[in-house]
Amino acid sequence: MTETDAASRRGSPAGASVAPGEPGASPGGPDASAAPSVPAAATPPTVPTPPTGVPTMFDVAERAGVSHQTVSRVLNGLTGVAAATKERVEQAIAELNYTPSPTARAMAKRRSGSIGLIQAGRPDYGPSNAALGFNEAAREAGYVVSQVSMRALDADALTQAVHRLVLQRVEAIVLISGERDGVEVIRGIDAGVPLVAVASEEEPGLHRAAIDQYAGARLATEHLIGLGHREIRHITGPPDSMDAAERRRGWADALRAHGLEARHPLVGDWLAASGDAAGRELLADRAATAVFVGNDQMALGLLHACAEAGVRVPEELSVVGFDDIPEAAYFTPPLTTVRQDFDALGRDVMATVLDVLRDERSAVDRTSRVPELVVRASAARLRD
Repeated sequence: MTETDAASRRGSPAGASVAPGEPGASPGGPDASAAPSVPAAATPPTVPTPPTGVPTMFDVAERAGVSHQTVSRVLNGLTGVAAATKERVEQAIAELNYTPSPTARAMAKRRSGSIGLIQAGRPDYGPSNAALGFNEAAREAGYVVSQVSMRALDADALTQAVHRLVLQRVEAIVLISGERDGVEVIRGIDAGVPLVAVASEEEPGLHRAAIDQYAGARLATEHLIGLGHREIRHITGPPDSMDAAERRRGWADALRAHGLEARHPLVGDWLAASGDAAGRELLADRAATAVFVGNDQMALGLLHACAEAGVRVPEELSVVGFDDIPEAAYFTPPLTTVRQDFDALGRDVMATVLDVLRDERSAVDRTSRVPELVVRASAARLRD
């Protein structure tokens, strides 16, 4: 991922700093050079010069060598921070003359019993059901959920949504969005509360929950290889999707592990129409005997293209989808696909939130849940 220098600095909590008395520290002042007779040991220690501009929580975190969530815990007097770590954070705050933002100050007494949820992007089956699972788990844990939904990802709107939720004194904020840019935006916000995201790619500075997209894609591809197919194409989701990237990577690695070529994938946008368009392009040369499709909606479009072209599925072309939407069992033919447990994903998100609120240092990401291959009639053994 390409980021600006500032975003990179803020996304990496443990940056280099110059401590008093170390090589590279600024000189002690105008009188230091004018008094050569004073021994070096008697020269007062210098204070590191703070960065230009108004210091942020991320600057404090960088100076102290901790995460910005740890800085937030110190500022709000929460437990779970070692004494030595707390001392480093307080020293960094003093050195930088840092003052918490108004939204962070609003969190000084933040035991509100509420969690913020931002759902950004098209309300597809997966994210919508993960949000439902999260809401149910939050309610069972005694929390209420303040939810913000936006159909299109917009950095300004996302930033404003975070600040509005903070002013409502939520204890943590969750982002459900498959787009990489959304995760990068909230990672750069000085929110003052823990942030948890559904993200299938590693994101420094954030806690994550995810289903293992890579493992699911390998399951689908290995199934087709096991049926004897050697020319297996892929219709992928949009370039800005983390899930699409992980599924594409799993497909390619599975083929290479068997000495097969991973030909350049066709790109869709998760919708059936893009699957139909990709299918028409793919069917033009008839070289492929199988297709792994990035989601079930695009697989539906591919099945439509096959019907229009007179290509029989699975006799002439095997098709495997991803997600197992409720309609997948009723496609013609019924779709072999990879089932994701979105309800469990939502519950994993809430479990991660609870872990972070209890003790951030011991909280772990939940990203190892593996989806399940569901075998139906759209994929069959390659005929000689």
